[in-house]
Amino acid sequence: MLIQGGYDISFRCKTATPMLLQVHLRPELRKRLKAPEVFRLDPPVPFSTYADAFGNICTRLVAPAGFLKLSNRFAIRDDGKPDVMPVKARQAKVEDLPNDVLVYLLGSRYCDTDKLATLAWKKFGKARPGWPLLKAILDYTHQRIAFGYQHARADRTASEGHAERRGVCRDYAHLAITLCRCMNIPARYCTGYLGDIGVPPDPSPMDFSGWFEAYLGGAWHTLDARHNKPRIGRLVVARGRDATDAAISTAFGNAELMRFDILTKEVLG
Repeated sequence: MLIQGGYDISFRCKTATPMLLQVHLRPELRKRLKAPEVFRLDPPVPFSTYADAFGNICTRLVAPAGFLKLSNRFAIRDDGKPDVMPVKARQAKVEDLPNDVLVYLLGSRYCDTDKLATLAWKKFGKARPGWPLLKAILDYTHQRIAFGYQHARADRTASEGHAERRGVCRDYAHLAITLCRCMNIPARYCTGYLGDIGVPPDPSPMDFSGWFEAYLGGAWHTLDARHNKPRIGRLVVARGRDATDAAISTAFGNAELMRFDILTKEVLG
């Protein structure tokens, strides 16, 4: 299938403000693009890009005083297959994990493992390692949090999401990641496009979505505690330890978000 994606985002700044953006598809997706991304800035301020330690494409610029508009459009090929659940993947012992995977067992800004470790072992300590354990964490997280855009809060940690029992997609991801790490399953945060492909249209406003990946059987696997079922057409923009590493925008000053419209749909091609 062919997926059309993109966004229209705008900020208003009181003064010139340095910004760090993650608004491009991950480099490994470029080979699937039907044509390169069409990224535009209005006004056309200078910008530069680099790849961070997680392989994400980061854009640096100084937003002028007033309005800055960002837009992007692309078309990308997708196999049209839903996420594959790692039902037969085995959980490795910590001592056998690759060095570059170990960081995804550690606590991070939003994944406060120290506050949930006791609860995790109490609830999941008897689960069979591997997929049974991971599935138990997914089901628990899915049932624990009630979704609602009105519940969004930028500074909510996993333990706070667990206590408040409400949130948005990033809160599901942070809680599931934290519980996985507590149970020695490496897990990392993902953000990107997730359109309503193969499912009934969602009447709620479209947004970038947050999900996670868990390391089992020597590979990373896509999981989604909010929907808790395989989905079609995920397009990763950024990965990291948590939402800090995968933030769409970081302003080093005052930048007010004025518009955030996301496009993701299946098209003929």
